[in-house]
Amino acid sequence: MISTVIIVFAAAISIFISQAIRRVSVSYISMILGGVISLIPVISSHVENFDSDIFMGLIIAPLLFFEGQATRLNAVGKELKHIMQTAGFLVLLCMVVSGFSVVWITGISLPLAFILSAISTPTDATALDSVSEGLKIPNNEGTFLKMESLFNDASGIILLNMAILWYVKGYIDYGATLLNFVVSAVGGILFGFATAFVMVLFRQFLLRTSFNSLNAQNLLYIITPLVIYYLAEEIHVSGIIAVVCAGLVHNAEAQRSRLTNAPQVHQGFGLVSMITEIFDSTAFVILGYMFVKIIIQDKNAIHDLNWLLIGVTLYIISLIIRYLYACLRLKMSNKSAWIFSLGGVHGAITLALAYMLKEVQVNNGDFHLVLMAEGTLIILSLIVPTIVFNFILKSDITNDQVKQEVNQLRLNMVKEAIEAVNKMYLPDKIKKSVIFDLMTQKQRTKTKDFMRAWIDVVRHPEFDRTEKELEMRAFMNAFDKEREYLDGVSQSEEKYQKYIYDLYSEVLLAETLVIEPLNSKN
Repeated sequence: MISTVIIVFAAAISIFISQAIRRVSVSYISMILGGVISLIPVISSHVENFDSDIFMGLIIAPLLFFEGQATRLNAVGKELKHIMQTAGFLVLLCMVVSGFSVVWITGISLPLAFILSAISTPTDATALDSVSEGLKIPNNEGTFLKMESLFNDASGIILLNMAILWYVKGYIDYGATLLNFVVSAVGGILFGFATAFVMVLFRQFLLRTSFNSLNAQNLLYIITPLVIYYLAEEIHVSGIIAVVCAGLVHNAEAQRSRLTNAPQVHQGFGLVSMITEIFDSTAFVILGYMFVKIIIQDKNAIHDLNWLLIGVTLYIISLIIRYLYACLRLKMSNKSAWIFSLGGVHGAITLALAYMLKEVQVNNGDFHLVLMAEGTLIILSLIVPTIVFNFILKSDITNDQVKQEVNQLRLNMVKEAIEAVNKMYLPDKIKKSVIFDLMTQKQRTKTKDFMRAWIDVVRHPEFDRTEKELEMRAFMNAFDKEREYLDGVSQSEEKYQKYIYDLYSEVLLAETLVIEPLNSKN
C-alpha cells in the first residue's frame, strides 16, 4: 500500500508540475521524478519490486481498455487490413531483421537477440502523445499509429514467448508457435467481444430495473478490464487483445445509451479521464524509477557498453523498417513515412515485457542486458521524435493563445451573467452570494476573498427554503445568459470552438451543482 501511495503521489505531483511547465511533457517529468525516488533510500526502500503481471493487469489493461473505448468499432473495421498487417507482418519483419542485425553487430546468441527484438516491437499510443504534445499529427498517419499500438502488444507478447522457449530449450517449435499465435489472438478477440457484450447487456438490464445504482454501475465498469484481462490470461488467450476488443464494444454502448442515465455516463467519463491521466503518469514514474534502479544495482553492466550498442541498433533498425514499410506497403509520401516511422514510440509496455524475463530461466547477466538495452530503446524513441517532430509537424494552437482567448471568453461570459442577476429583484444577501459565486468562474478571485466568503458562511445561518429557491432561480437565469453568449460566439469563432464548448460544458455542470443539492433535500 505504501509503495502504491508513493508512486501514485509522484504521478500526481508530475501532473501538477507539467501544468506549470507546459513546454515539457508530463511523461518526461514523471520519468525524472521516478528516477529521483530511486535515488532517495528512505523512499525507495518502501517501493516494492516490479511485477510485470500486476503492472500489465492493473495499469496497462485499463489504459488499453479505455483507449479501445475511445475508438469506434466501425473505424477498426475500415482499417482491419492495415491493422492485421502492422500488428502481424510489420511486427514479425521488425523482429527478424532486428534480431539478425543485433547478432551481426554485437555477437550475442540468436535466441537472446530475438528476445530483445520481440520486446522492442510493441508501440505505445500514450508515449506518442507525449512526444507530439503541442503539434498536429495528420489524421491519416495518426489513425495508422493509433490502430497499430492497440493491437501490436499482443503480437509482441506471443513472439516473446516463442523466443523465451528458444532461449530455454535451444530450439524453435514452429508448429506450436503458430498454433499458440492463432489460439492466443483469435481466442483473445472472441473472449473479449463475448465477455464485454455480456457485461454490456447485464449493465443495460440493471439500468432499466429498480436494482440500478449509479456508483455500483461505475465500479462495475472500472473493474471490467481487470476481470477480462485476468480471465483471458487464465484460459491462455491474449488478455491484451481481449481488453482492447472489450473497449471497442463499450464504445458502441456509450454511443447509444448516453442519455439513458446521463448522470452515470457523465460520472463515468470523469472517472475514465482521471484514471487515464494518473495511470499514464504512473507508468512513466515506474519507467524512470526502474531505469535508474537498474543502473545503480548493476554497475558492471554500465562499463560494458554492449547494452548501449544493442539499444541503438534496435532503434535504428526499427526506424528504417517502419520507414520502408510506410513507403512501399502503405504508399505514404516521404514526410508521412517519417511521421509513421518516428511515431512508433516505445513506453511502459516494453518495460513490462522486459521484466517478464525475471519469471523464466534467464541468467542475471542477460536479464540486466535486456533491461538496459530496452531502456535505451525507450529513451531514444522518446527523445528523437520529440526533436524531429518540431521540424516536420505543424504547431497546434499554443497554450498561451488558448489561455488568453479562454480568459477573455470567461470575463465576457460572467459579465453577461452578473448583469442579468443585477436586473433581478432579490434580497441583498442572496444577490451578494450569487454574484460572488459567479465571479469565481473567472478563476481570478484571491485566497483572501475566499476566506472572507468562508467566514461569512460560517457566521450566518443557512438560507431557508424560500431563499434557496430564489438563489437557484438567480443562478439559472445567469447560466442561461452565459450559454446564450457562448452559443453566439461559437457560431463566429471556429478557431477556438473546442474551448468554447468546454466552457459551455462547465456552465451546464455548474447548473447541475446548483439544482442537485436542492432536489436532494426534497
